[in-house]
Amino acid sequence: MKTPSYKYAFVYITPLIVLLSIYSKNYWSFSAVAIIFIIIPFLELFTKGSTDNLNTLQEDIAKENKLYDWLIYGLVPLQYLILIYFLFQVSDPSLPFYFKLGATTAFGMACGVLGINAAHELGHRTTWYEQLMSKILLLTTLYMHFFIEHNRGHHRHVSTEIDPASARFGETVYAFYFRSIGGSWISAWHLESEKLKRKNLPFWSTKNEMLVFQIVQILLIVSIWLVFGGNTLLFFLLGSLMGILLLETVNYIEHYGLRRKKTGDHYERTMPIHSWNSNHPIGRLILLELSRHSDHHFIANRKYQILRHFNESPQMPTGYPGMLLLSLLPPLWFKVMHNRIAAYKQTQKGVELA
Repeated sequence: MKTPSYKYAFVYITPLIVLLSIYSKNYWSFSAVAIIFIIIPFLELFTKGSTDNLNTLQEDIAKENKLYDWLIYGLVPLQYLILIYFLFQVSDPSLPFYFKLGATTAFGMACGVLGINAAHELGHRTTWYEQLMSKILLLTTLYMHFFIEHNRGHHRHVSTEIDPASARFGETVYAFYFRSIGGSWISAWHLESEKLKRKNLPFWSTKNEMLVFQIVQILLIVSIWLVFGGNTLLFFLLGSLMGILLLETVNYIEHYGLRRKKTGDHYERTMPIHSWNSNHPIGRLILLELSRHSDHHFIANRKYQILRHFNESPQMPTGYPGMLLLSLLPPLWFKVMHNRIAAYKQTQKGVELA
């Protein structure tokens, strides 16, 4: 029996749209952000998605099918192709400013959907080369500390007040940005410092990944400035910021208003009820099943192609692209999500508000 690995080739639609947007040299440069945040959310309003899971045999086959891995590996050189092409295009003095702005939004989409999302999947792998690819992808968005904080911090403290990347009940996405971005960076330093102490290694050394990450990112910034100039560097930084904000908006919607119970000094185990889930098909495909987030946090090392739906998980009313848009409008977000949380609490025990 074969599993439909080919469907995940749909993830390459995003880099194709991004490249065409950057190639356009006109107002079509805004196509990527329009398709991802207008057309796809509209289409997903009319979809529900499947709650079906693979059976045991299908899971075993999917885990051994290397095509799933190669689909992700291919995104790494593609993201760097997009980066280099973007830098050359926006450094061209003959091209209009509005095009460069649109190309920057396209690059920002690539940073969020490819540079960070694919890095997220690879960062949970155990091989050295897959983890290296994760770091290489995160470099394009200047968010390399995510590799440390997400794997060793967020997954440990998710849906608790300790975790900067778990949104609190009643917190706007804009307030969350400041708390999560700053808090995650500081958390990564603490986590790396604790690791070095446990291994009796010096802080000021190449063994400190946070130090290495900062140096590598600064080298990339300086290189872009020297080769392409200050104006191009500003466009790059703006695109990277868009990718970061896209990630943090995803963080915001994934655990909003959900908390793990605490008994004494200990939290209950992370369960499928502590993450919002979405089965809407387009978002699942372009984000490599990220929207089946409940299973991802339940068992973090499960590969994207075998993530499962749980009936007890809280379900989003639409897919990730639409939820990202909704979160940017706090009054509407609160109205929709607070009603959904209240209804969910009536059906499930053990769910707490932030």
